[in-house]
Amino acid sequence: MEILKLENVTKRFGGLVAVNKVSFSIEKGEAIGIVGPNGSGKTTLYNLINGVYIPDEGKIFFEGQDITNLPIHTRAHLGIARTFQIPRPFNSATVRENVAVGAMFGYAKASVDEALAIADDYLKVVGLYDKRDAPAGKLTPLEKRLMEVARALAMKPKLLLLDEVMAGMNPSDIDRLINLLKRIREEEDISIVSMVEHLMHAITKFAERVIVMHQGSKLLEGETIKVLNDPRVVEVYLGKKLES
Repeated sequence: MEILKLENVTKRFGGLVAVNKVSFSIEKGEAIGIVGPNGSGKTTLYNLINGVYIPDEGKIFFEGQDITNLPIHTRAHLGIARTFQIPRPFNSATVRENVAVGAMFGYAKASVDEALAIADDYLKVVGLYDKRDAPAGKLTPLEKRLMEVARALAMKPKLLLLDEVMAGMNPSDIDRLINLLKRIREEEDISIVSMVEHLMHAITKFAERVIVMHQGSKLLEGETIKVLNDPRVVEVYLGKKLES
Protein backbone atom coordinates (compact mmCIF):
# COMPACT_ATOMS: atom_id res chain seq x y z
CA MET A 1 0.00 0.00 0.00
CA GLU A 2 1.37 3.41 -1.00
CA ILE A 3 1.60 5.84 1.90
CA LEU A 4 3.30 8.69 0.00
CA LYS A 5 3.34 9.55 -3.69
CA LEU A 6 4.95 12.47 -5.50
CA GLU A 7 4.03 13.24 -9.10
CA ASN A 8 6.31 15.58 -11.09
CA VAL A 9 6.89 17.85 -8.10
CA THR A 10 8.74 21.07 -8.91
CA LYS A 11 9.84 23.98 -6.71
CA ARG A 12 11.49 27.17 -7.95
CA PHE A 13 13.11 30.04 -6.09
CA GLY A 14 13.33 32.82 -8.65
CA GLY A 15 15.40 31.44 -11.51
CA LEU A 16 16.67 28.48 -9.45
CA VAL A 17 14.86 25.17 -9.90
CA ALA A 18 15.54 23.54 -6.53
CA VAL A 19 13.40 20.44 -7.22
CA ASN A 20 12.67 19.50 -10.81
CA LYS A 21 9.79 17.17 -11.75
CA VAL A 22 10.52 14.60 -9.03
CA SER A 23 8.29 11.53 -8.84
CA PHE A 24 8.44 8.55 -6.49
CA SER A 25 6.30 6.60 -4.05
CA ILE A 26 6.85 5.02 -0.63
CA GLU A 27 5.08 1.92 0.63
CA LYS A 28 3.67 1.54 4.12
CA GLY A 29 6.34 0.22 6.50
CA GLU A 30 9.20 0.84 4.08
CA ALA A 31 12.64 2.21 5.00
CA ILE A 32 13.96 4.63 2.37
CA GLY A 33 17.13 6.67 2.04
CA ILE A 34 17.30 10.00 0.21
CA VAL A 35 20.92 10.85 -0.58
CA GLY A 36 22.85 13.35 -2.64
CA PRO A 37 25.50 16.06 -2.37
CA ASN A 38 24.95 19.43 -0.75
CA GLY A 39 22.64 21.52 -2.94
CA SER A 40 21.06 18.53 -4.67
CA GLY A 41 17.53 19.39 -3.49
CA LYS A 42 17.16 16.96 -0.58
CA THR A 43 16.12 19.52 2.04
CA THR A 44 13.74 21.30 -0.32
CA LEU A 45 12.17 17.93 -1.11
CA TYR A 46 11.63 17.29 2.61
CA ASN A 47 10.14 20.77 2.99
CA LEU A 48 7.70 20.01 0.19
CA ILE A 49 6.64 16.71 1.76
CA ASN A 50 5.97 18.09 5.24
CA GLY A 51 4.44 21.37 4.07
CA VAL A 52 7.08 24.04 4.65
CA TYR A 53 6.86 24.78 0.92
CA ILE A 54 4.05 24.34 -1.58
CA PRO A 55 5.10 22.99 -5.00
CA ASP A 56 4.93 25.24 -8.05
CA GLU A 57 4.00 22.19 -10.10
CA GLY A 58 3.04 18.60 -9.42
CA LYS A 59 1.03 16.75 -6.78
CA ILE A 60 1.74 15.11 -3.42
CA PHE A 61 -0.52 12.36 -2.07
CA PHE A 62 -0.57 10.86 1.43
CA GLU A 63 -2.58 7.67 1.87
CA GLY A 64 -4.34 8.54 -1.38
CA GLN A 65 -5.33 12.05 -0.24
CA ASP A 66 -4.09 15.07 -2.17
CA ILE A 67 -2.07 17.07 0.39
CA THR A 68 -0.28 19.32 -2.12
CA ASN A 69 -1.64 22.55 -0.66
CA LEU A 70 -2.20 21.52 2.95
CA PRO A 71 -0.31 23.39 5.73
CA ILE A 72 2.26 21.80 8.04
CA HIS A 73 -0.05 21.31 11.02
CA THR A 74 -2.66 19.52 8.94
CA ARG A 75 -0.04 17.16 7.54
CA ALA A 76 1.20 16.52 11.08
CA HIS A 77 -2.33 15.61 12.16
CA LEU A 78 -2.55 13.22 9.20
CA GLY A 79 0.59 11.43 10.40
CA ILE A 80 3.68 13.06 8.85
CA ALA A 81 6.47 13.81 11.34
CA ARG A 82 9.92 15.24 10.78
CA THR A 83 13.17 15.88 12.59
CA PHE A 84 15.56 18.70 11.64
CA GLN A 85 19.29 18.60 11.00
CA ILE A 86 19.74 21.34 13.60
CA PRO A 87 17.57 20.44 16.62
CA ARG A 88 15.04 23.09 17.62
CA PRO A 89 14.13 22.44 21.26
CA PHE A 90 12.24 24.68 23.63
CA ASN A 91 15.38 25.26 25.68
CA SER A 92 13.75 26.37 28.93
CA ALA A 93 11.19 23.54 28.92
CA THR A 94 12.10 20.11 30.23
CA VAL A 95 13.07 17.25 27.96
CA ARG A 96 9.79 15.54 28.87
CA GLU A 97 7.75 18.64 28.01
CA ASN A 98 9.53 19.00 24.66
CA VAL A 99 8.64 15.46 23.67
CA ALA A 100 5.08 15.82 24.97
CA VAL A 101 4.51 18.67 22.49
CA GLY A 102 4.83 16.15 19.68
CA ALA A 103 2.13 13.94 21.19
CA MET A 104 -0.24 16.88 21.67
CA PHE A 105 0.03 18.36 18.20
CA GLY A 106 0.79 15.37 15.98
CA TYR A 107 -1.36 12.47 14.81
CA ALA A 108 -1.76 11.35 18.44
CA LYS A 109 -3.63 14.58 19.44
CA ALA A 110 -3.16 13.58 23.08
CA SER A 111 -4.31 15.41 26.19
CA VAL A 112 -1.62 16.88 28.45
CA ASP A 113 -1.57 13.86 30.78
CA GLU A 114 -1.60 11.43 27.86
CA ALA A 115 1.15 13.39 26.13
CA LEU A 116 3.41 13.28 29.19
CA ALA A 117 2.91 9.51 29.46
CA ILE A 118 3.71 9.07 25.75
CA ALA A 119 6.79 11.26 26.22
CA ASP A 120 8.01 9.01 29.03
CA ASP A 121 7.60 5.95 26.81
CA TYR A 122 9.68 7.35 23.96
CA LEU A 123 12.31 8.88 26.23
CA LYS A 124 12.87 5.35 27.53
CA VAL A 125 13.14 4.12 23.94
CA VAL A 126 15.87 6.64 23.01
CA GLY A 127 17.68 6.38 26.34
CA LEU A 128 16.90 9.85 27.74
CA TYR A 129 14.38 8.94 30.43
CA ASP A 130 16.84 9.72 33.23
CA LYS A 131 17.12 13.28 31.88
CA ARG A 132 13.39 13.84 31.42
CA ASP A 133 13.24 16.66 34.00
CA ALA A 134 16.36 18.48 32.79
CA PRO A 135 16.02 21.67 30.70
CA ALA A 136 16.32 20.73 27.04
CA GLY A 137 18.90 23.47 26.54
CA LYS A 138 21.31 21.58 28.82
CA LEU A 139 21.45 18.48 26.61
CA THR A 140 24.48 17.66 24.48
CA PRO A 141 24.10 17.98 20.69
CA LEU A 142 23.70 14.19 20.38
CA GLU A 143 21.10 14.11 23.17
CA LYS A 144 19.17 16.94 21.49
CA ARG A 145 19.08 14.92 18.29
CA LEU A 146 17.76 11.88 20.17
CA MET A 147 15.16 14.10 21.83
CA GLU A 148 14.08 15.27 18.35
CA VAL A 149 13.59 11.63 17.36
CA ALA A 150 11.56 10.98 20.52
CA ARG A 151 9.41 14.07 19.89
CA ALA A 152 8.73 12.99 16.31
CA LEU A 153 7.85 9.45 17.42
CA ALA A 154 5.55 10.85 20.11
CA MET A 155 3.44 12.29 17.29
CA LYS A 156 2.56 8.64 16.47
CA PRO A 157 3.43 9.20 12.80
CA LYS A 158 2.65 6.99 9.85
CA LEU A 159 5.58 8.57 7.96
CA LEU A 160 8.75 9.74 9.73
CA LEU A 161 11.22 12.00 7.90
CA LEU A 162 14.70 12.02 9.46
CA ASP A 163 16.95 14.92 8.44
CA GLU A 164 20.66 14.03 8.83
CA VAL A 165 19.82 12.46 12.18
CA MET A 166 23.05 10.41 12.24
CA ALA A 167 25.39 13.31 11.42
CA GLY A 168 28.16 13.73 14.00
CA MET A 169 27.51 10.38 15.67
CA ASN A 170 30.26 7.84 16.26
CA PRO A 171 29.87 4.36 14.70
CA SER A 172 28.49 2.77 17.87
CA ASP A 173 25.85 5.51 18.26
CA ILE A 174 24.90 5.12 14.59
CA ASP A 175 24.47 1.36 14.98
CA ARG A 176 22.39 1.88 18.12
CA LEU A 177 20.12 4.38 16.37
CA ILE A 178 19.72 2.18 13.29
CA ASN A 179 18.73 -0.79 15.45
CA LEU A 180 16.30 1.45 17.34
CA LEU A 181 14.69 2.69 14.12
CA LYS A 182 14.41 -0.83 12.72
CA ARG A 183 12.66 -2.00 15.88
CA ILE A 184 10.26 0.95 15.91
CA ARG A 185 9.46 0.50 12.22
CA GLU A 186 8.59 -3.14 12.76
CA GLU A 187 6.67 -2.66 16.01
CA GLU A 188 4.67 0.39 14.93
CA ASP A 189 4.48 -0.33 11.18
CA ILE A 190 5.59 3.14 10.11
CA SER A 191 7.47 4.26 7.02
CA ILE A 192 10.81 5.94 7.69
CA VAL A 193 12.75 8.14 5.28
CA SER A 194 16.31 9.06 6.22
CA MET A 195 18.14 11.87 4.42
CA VAL A 196 21.94 11.74 4.48
CA GLU A 197 24.81 13.39 2.66
CA HIS A 198 27.92 11.45 3.66
CA LEU A 199 27.09 8.38 5.78
CA MET A 200 26.61 5.86 2.99
CA HIS A 201 27.53 2.80 5.02
CA ALA A 202 24.89 3.79 7.58
CA ILE A 203 22.22 4.11 4.90
CA THR A 204 23.11 0.67 3.50
CA LYS A 205 22.38 -0.82 6.93
CA PHE A 206 19.08 1.00 7.26
CA ALA A 207 17.42 1.58 3.88
CA GLU A 208 15.90 -1.10 1.68
CA ARG A 209 15.73 1.37 -1.18
CA VAL A 210 17.46 4.65 -1.95
CA ILE A 211 16.68 7.74 -4.03
CA VAL A 212 19.65 9.74 -5.30
CA MET A 213 19.14 13.47 -5.87
CA HIS A 214 21.41 15.51 -8.16
CA GLN A 215 20.97 19.16 -9.14
CA GLY A 216 17.32 19.14 -8.11
CA SER A 217 16.35 16.02 -10.05
CA LYS A 218 16.03 12.35 -9.18
CA LEU A 219 19.13 10.76 -10.65
CA LEU A 220 18.36 7.16 -9.75
CA GLU A 221 16.13 5.05 -7.51
CA GLY A 222 16.23 1.41 -6.48
CA GLU A 223 17.86 -1.22 -4.27
CA THR A 224 20.36 0.54 -2.00
CA ILE A 225 23.68 -1.18 -2.76
CA LYS A 226 22.90 -1.55 -6.46
CA VAL A 227 22.04 2.14 -6.84
CA LEU A 228 24.98 3.45 -4.81
CA ASN A 229 27.38 1.39 -6.91
CA ASP A 230 25.84 2.52 -10.20
CA PRO A 231 28.49 4.25 -12.37
CA ARG A 232 26.35 7.39 -12.68
CA VAL A 233 26.09 7.76 -8.89
CA VAL A 234 29.78 7.03 -8.41
CA GLU A 235 30.70 9.65 -11.00
CA VAL A 236 28.57 12.56 -9.78
CA TYR A 237 28.45 11.83 -6.06
CA LEU A 238 30.46 9.12 -4.32
CA GLY A 239 33.71 9.02 -6.29
CA LYS A 240 34.17 5.30 -5.69
CA LYS A 241 32.09 2.16 -5.29
CA LEU A 242 30.99 0.99 -1.87
CA GLU A 243 32.15 -2.29 -0.44
CA SER A 244 29.29 -4.79 -0.38
